[in-house]
Amino acid sequence: METIGEQIETFLAAPSFGVIGASIKREKYGNKVLRCYQQNQRNVIPVNPVEKEIEGVVCVVSVDALPAETVSISVITPPKITEQVVEQAIAKGIRNIWMQPGAESPAAVAACQTAGLNVIADGSCVLVVLGYHE
Repeated sequence: METIGEQIETFLAAPSFGVIGASIKREKYGNKVLRCYQQNQRNVIPVNPVEKEIEGVVCVVSVDALPAETVSISVITPPKITEQVVEQAIAKGIRNIWMQPGAESPAAVAACQTAGLNVIADGSCVLVVLGYHE
């Protein structure tokens, strides 16, 4: 069993990151997580079914539309939506899912574990780990 530190290291080793729940509103966590990846010079793709672009980055409409090299996703959605996101991610072949605090649900975590995914849902926050600043 990997430690949470090892799980985070595996997650962050990906070449590209999807942000599920990306928002145009800068006060929302879905926007802050996107900017955090940008601040750390990471390749990031916002996932938003409505917006065309967020923080200068072209959006994709769903998990299915993420490029193949995107194997890590940050999820900033309500728990019921997270459960749907996990189903899509498993089908897409995503290997690492980080559920931001408040996005996690027992069913979503269990689905990740059953599928053998690296799931981070212990309250760890990517903004803290990567040192986000306004």
